[in-house]
Amino acid sequence: MNNVIICLFASAGFDRATQGVAGAGRRLADALGGQLHAIMLGAFTATDEAALAAIADHVSVATELADYQPETCLAALTQLCQPLAPRAVLLSNDTYSQELAPRLAFRLGGSAVADGVELISHSEHLQVKRAVYGGKAVATIALKRNPAVVWLRARAFEPAAPRDVTANVEPAALTLTTNSATRIVERKSESAGEARLEDAQIIVSGGRGLGGPEPFEDLKALAATINAQVAASRAACDAGWCPPTWQVGQTGKKVAPGLYLAVAISGASQHLAGMSDSKVVAAINTDADAPIFKHCRFGIVEDYKKVVPLLREKLAAARQ
Repeated sequence: MNNVIICLFASAGFDRATQGVAGAGRRLADALGGQLHAIMLGAFTATDEAALAAIADHVSVATELADYQPETCLAALTQLCQPLAPRAVLLSNDTYSQELAPRLAFRLGGSAVADGVELISHSEHLQVKRAVYGGKAVATIALKRNPAVVWLRARAFEPAAPRDVTANVEPAALTLTTNSATRIVERKSESAGEARLEDAQIIVSGGRGLGGPEPFEDLKALAATINAQVAASRAACDAGWCPPTWQVGQTGKKVAPGLYLAVAISGASQHLAGMSDSKVVAAINTDADAPIFKHCRFGIVEDYKKVVPLLREKLAAARQ
C-alpha cells in the first residue's frame, strides 16, 4: 500500500519543524497516490489537532503516551503502523524520534535513514537525500525495504497548505503493557525563557574568534535590535563562553533561519552541517581565506569589534 504515516510528539508541539514533517508527508502521500495518516503521541492542543486534521486524511491521538517511555512508545507505534502497511513513516528530529526511528524500522521489517533533507518517490522504493562527511557532500540513499522510516531535519521541509476536507480526530486503539526492561527515571529540560533555536528566523552566531565570553554580550545586544537569537560554534561552547544549548553544528542544533550572521566563525565543515539550510548567510571575519566566506552571500573582512557596534547602531536607527 502507498500509505504514509507521520508520528508527532506533543513535547515538540505543532511548531515550524513539525509542520514541515506534516508537509513532507502530505506531498509524499500525494505523489504515491496514497493517504496520509497522522499519529499524535501525547496531549496536543485542540488548535494543533485541528491544524493537522486539515492536512492529513486520518488523525489518531494517543494521549496515554504523554509520559514518554521508549519501550512503551515503540510497542504502541508498531501496533498502529503495522495494519496500515505504510510505504513510509516520517518523524521529526526531536530526541524521541531519533531514538525510536531505527528500532521502529526493525520492528516493521523496513529500513531507516536519519536527518533526511529531501524525499524522492519511486515506483518501488523511496529515496532520501541527506548530508554526509560533515556537510561536505549530499548522499542519495535508496531504501529497498518498505516501510522507509525516516526522521527529517528540522525546517528542511515546507509546511502544507490546509485542504478543504478536514479529517476526523480519533483516539488511537492501543493495547499497552507496562512490562518493560527499561524506563526513564529522570528528565532535564532546557530553560523555557527563550524560544527554540531551531525555530529562529534570524540568528547571530559567535565563534572562537571572539576570544572570550564578554563579546557575546555585544552579540546579544545586536540580536535584541533585530529580534534575533544568539547561537555559537562548538569551540565557543566547549570553552564555556556560552551555554551548550546555543551550539549549532554537526553535534549541536540544526537550524534553517532566514538570516544566519556568523561572527568570528571560521566555517569548519562540522559547523556548516548545522546551518547549511539557512536562506541567507552573512559573515564577519578577519581572515579573508576563512571557509565561511565560500558559503555566505555577504561577507566583511574586518575585526568584529569595529563592525558589530556600527551594525547595531545602523539597524537601531533603521528600526526607528
